[in-house]
Amino acid sequence: MKLSTTNLKAGDSLSVEADVRNVSEREGDEVVELYVSFPKAPGAPIRALRGFTRMPLGAGETKHVHFTLDARDLSEVNEKGDRLVAEGTYRISLGGSQPGTVAPMAEAELRITGIQRLPE
Repeated sequence: MKLSTTNLKAGDSLSVEADVRNVSEREGDEVVELYVSFPKAPGAPIRALRGFTRMPLGAGETKHVHFTLDARDLSEVNEKGDRLVAEGTYRISLGGSQPGTVAPMAEAELRITGIQRLPE
């Protein structure tokens, strides 16, 4: 997995890319899921699904996947009910399931600086 940057200004977009490979001898489908895990803060979600795509893959085939996360994708709603992109360390996870399962997954850290308030 490759991030366009590991240091992002609040409000900017982030590109996430990866190659997905079918290691079996049979064709199949993979649903690639992208999760954002937020900095620990009161009321912050642990993680949120921010993208997914279904990819048919032939036996041994590799395909490229690309996601763009905008400010809304990187935002959360705080305890006061404000939607914002908060400063801190985020974790981007990309794989066949959510983080914490046995499914193969790639993860990377992202540092966001500044705070960006968003309209509701």
